[in-house]
Amino acid sequence: MSKLVYNEMLKLVKSKRLFVVTLIIGIMIAMFTYAQFREMENVKKRLGDVDWRTTLQQSIIDTQNRIGSSGISDEWRNQLKVRISQSQYYLDHDINPQEPGAPTFLRVFLDNSMQLLLPLMVMIVAADLVSSERSIGTIKLLLTRPVRRWRVLLSKYITLVLSISFILFMFGLFAYIISGLFFGYVGWTAPILTGFTVEAGELNTAGVHLVPQWQYIMMVFGLAWFVSLVVGTLSFMLSILIRSTAAGMGVMLAFLISGTIISNIASSWESAKYLFMVNLRLTDYLQGNIPPIEGMSLPFSLTVLAIWGAAALVISFFTFTKKDIY
Repeated sequence: MSKLVYNEMLKLVKSKRLFVVTLIIGIMIAMFTYAQFREMENVKKRLGDVDWRTTLQQSIIDTQNRIGSSGISDEWRNQLKVRISQSQYYLDHDINPQEPGAPTFLRVFLDNSMQLLLPLMVMIVAADLVSSERSIGTIKLLLTRPVRRWRVLLSKYITLVLSISFILFMFGLFAYIISGLFFGYVGWTAPILTGFTVEAGELNTAGVHLVPQWQYIMMVFGLAWFVSLVVGTLSFMLSILIRSTAAGMGVMLAFLISGTIISNIASSWESAKYLFMVNLRLTDYLQGNIPPIEGMSLPFSLTVLAIWGAAALVISFFTFTKKDIY
């Protein structure tokens, strides 16, 4: 098995897909870092060189003004009310939720990348593992070797898991190094509040507790790795079911984009909570954000994603071992 995995990793490296993904990650992080830096500069020009308390108080006032405006949905109004309650809780307990530094940027950027950007990077690798060899015909040559089909496919899946781990590692490394040039490399021990829950549209702070930022980042990375693994497994299944790599990537891209749309409009469609793409933002539960559909929770989303991933894995191995590969 180790030789098979080595061979698959070698093919993946030679195809330069990991290099392309790494390059995209570096460019995107540099862009978002600069945008964040410019945003901080604009805030300083507007409010002056003030401490975080004044900035957070101004943010609360701005959010209150948005709530008072007409034309916003009830769901978004409730989300804004929860956000105000969280900000006020940070003020009351004298904790800066946006401690300057590379660790804070890493945490926030990973939070915002979990639903679309990170899955897209994983999809670029996963959607090509089998379909590309079917397109050029090398899969037939590979299956003529005295190796069971399931072992061949398992080696490819292990390669996918290793690739996902590598992508997450580069994601964190680039985010820390590049953002540190602008914001500094301090903030690993900054206190982070977690344990917020939302009940009937109201923020519940009974279970709130402090954790150091490095521990919170580790939790976020764990959830991001799980989400990436599920999306990678689904893309892996499509690479087996669909011969064309472009078609497989298009299908997965459509699912991911539709997930961002459904999450914003599916409050009245209760059955949508069983779709995998609606359950990708697992870090929202750590932050205490209102879930897109009532009844969703962290254990629920983890279970839904695990079922989708397990089903995709079963379909992949059944199709690859029992069906004709052409």
